[in-house]
Amino acid sequence: MILVDKALERRARAGNPVRVGLVGAGYMGRGIALQIVTAFPGLRLAAISNRTLSGAERAYREAGITDFVHAENVAHMETAIAEGRAAVTGDALLLSEADGLDVIVEATGEIEFGARVVMKALERRKHVVLMNAELDATLGPILKTYADQNGVILTNTDGDEPGVAMNLFRFVKTIGFRPVLAGNLKGFYDPHRTPETQRKFAEEHHQKPRLITSFVDGTKLSMELTVLANATGFGVGKRGMYGPRCSHVKDALKFFPEKELLGGGLVDYLLGAEPGTGAFVVAYNQHPVRQQYMKYFKMGDGPFYVFYTPFHLPHLELPVTVARAALFGDATVAPAGGPVCDVVTVAKRDLKAGEVLDGIGGFTCYGLIENSGIFRAENLLPMGLSEGCRLQRHIPMDSPVTRGDVELPEGRLCDALRAEQDVRFAHVPVQQEMETGG
Repeated sequence: MILVDKALERRARAGNPVRVGLVGAGYMGRGIALQIVTAFPGLRLAAISNRTLSGAERAYREAGITDFVHAENVAHMETAIAEGRAAVTGDALLLSEADGLDVIVEATGEIEFGARVVMKALERRKHVVLMNAELDATLGPILKTYADQNGVILTNTDGDEPGVAMNLFRFVKTIGFRPVLAGNLKGFYDPHRTPETQRKFAEEHHQKPRLITSFVDGTKLSMELTVLANATGFGVGKRGMYGPRCSHVKDALKFFPEKELLGGGLVDYLLGAEPGTGAFVVAYNQHPVRQQYMKYFKMGDGPFYVFYTPFHLPHLELPVTVARAALFGDATVAPAGGPVCDVVTVAKRDLKAGEVLDGIGGFTCYGLIENSGIFRAENLLPMGLSEGCRLQRHIPMDSPVTRGDVELPEGRLCDALRAEQDVRFAHVPVQQEMETGG
């Protein structure tokens, strides 16, 4: 942010803002629109797409913009962008295809739909910001490959936990420490929750029950930490992670095997730990003089130290990600290579042959993070591809679902991209060798 704010001020003074297209005008999408329009003069929210056009219109109105064009095709969209008018559309691919947009923000949380939008945007050489951990966790490495081929940035966001943790990760490396653990703070976790159990809470907070379910059943957590694992090269200590319950994030040093931390690093989470939200990184440095300084600064005796950010503000910080990508070619958090972790589909209850899985945040399954080498060896079904799959046999509750257990829906781009990713990165992933501090 220290560089981004001044760079955006210069773009604003020059009358040359970064032009942004937003795909998805739900709860978070509307927050993103409000933030770009009212707090980031160096960015221009040039177009919004939403499946229901009224949602795109609402997002602009809540941000104070009431004059917008209904774009029905690429030509209409390009004309509106060139004339500096806001555009709304029900067809997200218009944003990906139209000239004049610098960055596409994908904020739907949908995997098949999001994959189509992102692939077209990358083909048209647009930077892509994903507020879509589900898509990133499932297809991030292959999408990053296409981004690299087209000379653009693909990135997850500042403000969401993977980005908060990755910024800490880069910070501690910069000051000469070795990151060995990174993750989230989690308040509640029950893998068997359903949209029905979460309906009242969702309604009270103006959210969708399936979204809230994905939070509390741990699927979203596994997706987010898969994004972080693929960016850092860190794996997990066991399927689903350790997830120790503790009173404060500073207690993280008590719960994780030193051998695993120093042997390649872990992603994990803390359950119930204060400050209750945000992300943390544990770093290592055994230099005796540096340890004296760290003790003086009340960071502990070492050689392990806990760094944390006590908040995460997804839609408020996302415009920073847009600027980092467009102005500096810098990804906040993106796959460093092939997948290091994946998210396993697990039966939420006893499932019968012939049932169709209802995917993320549903009644039939939840997701658990696993190391990719094991994931491939056991031929497990990615949680991100589970929706619409028909079971070929009975799956007991809390058992993993394999690819051989299901019949995939026909004609999905996400399946084709996942198959391409699996072939391209068929080797067992090797965790990135981290620099040793001191």
